[in-house]
Amino acid sequence: MESECISPLGNSSGNHLSVQVPLKFPFIIGVAGGTASGKTTVCDKIISQLHDQRVVLVNQDAFYRSLSNEQLEKVHEYNFDHPGSCFLDAFDTELLLSCMKTLRHGRAVSIPNYDFKSHKSTEPSRLVNPSDVIILEGILVLQDFHVRDLMNMKIFVDTDSDLRLARRIQRDTVKRGRNIENVLDQYAKFVKPSFEEFILPSKKHADVIIPRGADNDVAIDLIVQHIRTKLGQHDLCKIYPNIFVIHSTFQIRGMHTLVRDTKTTKHDFVFYADRLIRLVVEHGLGHLPFTEKQIITPTGSVYTGVVFCKRLCGVSVIRSGESMENALRACCKGIKIGKILIHGEGKKGRQLVYEKLPSDIASRHVLLLDPVLASGNSAVKAISVLLGKGVAESNIIFLNLIAAPEGIHAVCQKFPRLKIVTSEIDASLNKDMRVIPGMGEFGDRYFGTG
Repeated sequence: MESECISPLGNSSGNHLSVQVPLKFPFIIGVAGGTASGKTTVCDKIISQLHDQRVVLVNQDAFYRSLSNEQLEKVHEYNFDHPGSCFLDAFDTELLLSCMKTLRHGRAVSIPNYDFKSHKSTEPSRLVNPSDVIILEGILVLQDFHVRDLMNMKIFVDTDSDLRLARRIQRDTVKRGRNIENVLDQYAKFVKPSFEEFILPSKKHADVIIPRGADNDVAIDLIVQHIRTKLGQHDLCKIYPNIFVIHSTFQIRGMHTLVRDTKTTKHDFVFYADRLIRLVVEHGLGHLPFTEKQIITPTGSVYTGVVFCKRLCGVSVIRSGESMENALRACCKGIKIGKILIHGEGKKGRQLVYEKLPSDIASRHVLLLDPVLASGNSAVKAISVLLGKGVAESNIIFLNLIAAPEGIHAVCQKFPRLKIVTSEIDASLNKDMRVIPGMGEFGDRYFGTG
């Protein structure tokens, strides 16, 4: 997924402060192939396996131009598979491009509803909401370079021509109310020549070719794995290999929805924040070193497992970081937890006000706890305190629920050997240095002091 910067708070008159906010684009997949090649079935299989993501399917067929009464009188002479010199004659590609660009920029759009029996677009149109993944499926979606340029992945479904013809006969006679003679005549006169002249050559633009169409489970599994990898990799993770964002699911997104909602009660905020914190802590513990160990199970069998790192402690940045202590104690029985209080901004910047740390902290791996990484100023100061106590930079794992790009840059550029584990990377900071979209003053909401 790519990103660009927008300025939601600025305007041409310059009356508002401009804040650069990275806009996340969806992962757009183009799926082309001959008529009845199994494109839709391939798309359905991809969608069913991406059950943890918001996925929407857009059919190029929806953008067929409505035929005039004059054209309807000669419908059997009309070629529905022929592109023009610039945009498709059969398809309203200008409208298709407009709709795809709207979705790409995170806005809902109305997609035409084309009726194959009347050869006209009918009401109501279909409202399509922005999604993480957009699949654009159609015979000619790889033929036009304007459409191709929008895609992150291009797929061509390659199926035997005899099988495609058999499927087309069944589809057009059963679902579209056409007689077999007209179907065969149209296939010979328009469909087959257009496939050979326009559709088949577009295969050269494909990143992935799927032989045997929807029957090729191995190819579909590989495609889904690639999409998951791309979706799970934030742009900042490509810059800083020491950032780890836990895999997003609908459960995690649902919890984020609740803790971010200004209408959520304190009780629910604490409940779902605690669930998210536990997930982050568990993920953070997975980055600790381990040693292998063989043990004997109650059945007398040998099991090869691992032993956790024992030299470990937590350090919470007062006061929001204290909300993460219970989850850490629940995962690590008897763990020592230290405290750091950072305060002030102004000319002197962030200053250490208070610290109470284990006396042997220099020999331990440290889980630094702070639910929100905003500007990074407090984090940088807290990490500097730990380094001053002799803690190795590579032994620090910084755990938070949300992180702003500005904070990530500040921490990772100064401390490239520590690890940051978070559940979501937010858009940016506003003029008040608050994370947006954010979740407000975390400490006040969690402890009920707002």
